[in-house]
Amino acid sequence: MNEQAGELVVQPLRELARRVSGGIDVALYWSPLDDSTTVEIYDAASEETIVFSVPPGRALEAFYHPFAQLTASFDELVPVADA
Repeated sequence: MNEQAGELVVQPLRELARRVSGGIDVALYWSPLDDSTTVEIYDAASEETIVFSVPPGRALEAFYHPFAQLTASFDELVPVADA
């Protein structure tokens, strides 16, 4: 988020890649605000979403193998706001 002339401006995430397989939707996002990358996994069967940040150098690996990345501590995961 940036402030311009007293107004709050939210920088949208930019989708870099998306794939769907077996009811699992995986998306890779980049934030121009802080140059961070995140992976979002949506399971249509359970309607659950998991979002976690990854170092930019490992973003493509995390996109193709997101569940392997979840072996990291759950304390490192990025919480998702309730919709």
